[in-house]
Amino acid sequence: FDFCGSLVLGSPGGSAGLIPIMAQQEELQIGVAGQAVILNCRGIPQNTAVTWKYSKALIFSKGKATMTDRSEINLTSKHLKVLDLRLSDAGIYTCEYGTHTVSISLHVFKLTISLDGHFLQNEVPKLTLMQNSTHPLPNLNITLFNNNNKMVRPKLLQNETPQKYTLMLKQLEATDSGTWMCHIRSDSPLINQNISFDVKVLGFQNPDLERKYATADSTVILSWYLNFQQIKWKEGFTGQMNWKQQESATAHELLDFNVTARGEQHETKKINRFRFEIPESKPESTIQVELSKVHFNHSGQYQCQLAYNGRHTQSKIELVVMKVSADPVGPLSRGAEMTLICQVSSPLPSNAHLLWKHMNGTPIDIKKSKQHEVKVEVKVSTAGLWSCHLIEDNDSRISLNYIVEEAPVWLSYVVIGASVGGSILVFGLASLCIISGIGWQRRRQRAKRMARARQYLLENKTCQCQQ
Repeated sequence: FDFCGSLVLGSPGGSAGLIPIMAQQEELQIGVAGQAVILNCRGIPQNTAVTWKYSKALIFSKGKATMTDRSEINLTSKHLKVLDLRLSDAGIYTCEYGTHTVSISLHVFKLTISLDGHFLQNEVPKLTLMQNSTHPLPNLNITLFNNNNKMVRPKLLQNETPQKYTLMLKQLEATDSGTWMCHIRSDSPLINQNISFDVKVLGFQNPDLERKYATADSTVILSWYLNFQQIKWKEGFTGQMNWKQQESATAHELLDFNVTARGEQHETKKINRFRFEIPESKPESTIQVELSKVHFNHSGQYQCQLAYNGRHTQSKIELVVMKVSADPVGPLSRGAEMTLICQVSSPLPSNAHLLWKHMNGTPIDIKKSKQHEVKVEVKVSTAGLWSCHLIEDNDSRISLNYIVEEAPVWLSYVVIGASVGGSILVFGLASLCIISGIGWQRRRQRAKRMARARQYLLENKTCQCQQ
């Protein structure tokens, strides 16, 4: 700033002008850009004339310093207050009264955060700390604390000069929203300063990749919880939800939505051949779809995406469907076997597996799948209730039951009779075929012999006529 003029406050009899400095003291004061700072003129007797200077230039403007209306002098305490502090405001301020002079060295810090502190989930903030002083700039020790007052360790980029420090933080999560603290420390000069700054992270309260298990023919609701109400996000944004059955498959847009600056949420279905519904009653700030009578074709990745100012963030839910079946289907006859099949729609993680269990059985009646197997089979020779469990981290997440019914006794006899009758019928048919084959073979040989005899008689008759 360019300061001109002078200001003398105190008794009406005070004299204006330069005052010989008989006693002088200097102190360091810290200011933060964008905030206000009060420079104290200590030890002032009442009704004493005071003159404020900045860099040896007198300050005067009818009770206010000429700092583009950013400063004022308290008429009672004679302190100088500077509003909306700037980095260039650093320097030496002097307060003169009588034969005394108080010199204040104002050291100004400026902390800025990228994107004005408004981030999407998984974005990486960049902090820039600058300092300005008339004295040599010290090397700073910088510590950051998140919104839970836990220390974080940013990556310090190589600063160009002691005047500027650049810090890169980790990827943000939705729970990182809140007030953070930057602690600045220096031994020479002695500096111990806290600067708070706000971080707002728009995103999902869901994990980045959530796995949801469902049994065939059940009803499933997939939910994404947005946090724009909690952080009071006052700007509008859009989003959409896509589905693809496999990672490499083509994505299909199921619905899109938008949220206005007032927080009003609107959703629109984009595809009808995929059977799903948007629940009428659902929690606030939630994107939901309901799938009725789930089957294998509903499995895959469901991705909800937010878009704000050309930037995107997303959250995925992987739906895994489980079903059970039997081969052959139907009641189990006495002495027969059937195979029970339990399978899932996609490979399981290493901490999960399938497990067949006979509910009234023994440990022998347990069959466990191998790692990453999508199917497990068990052979059954007795009736009873079997249950297939999907185990993850030693906890049963979902299960499906299959009742093996025993065929009635008469049905068993029918089956046995049919088997015996079928065997006799097959044997009879085989015998008939053999007998028919032998008879046909004999008739063929007899026909050949008669043909040779006729040929012999004809040859003999021809010879007798010639004689």
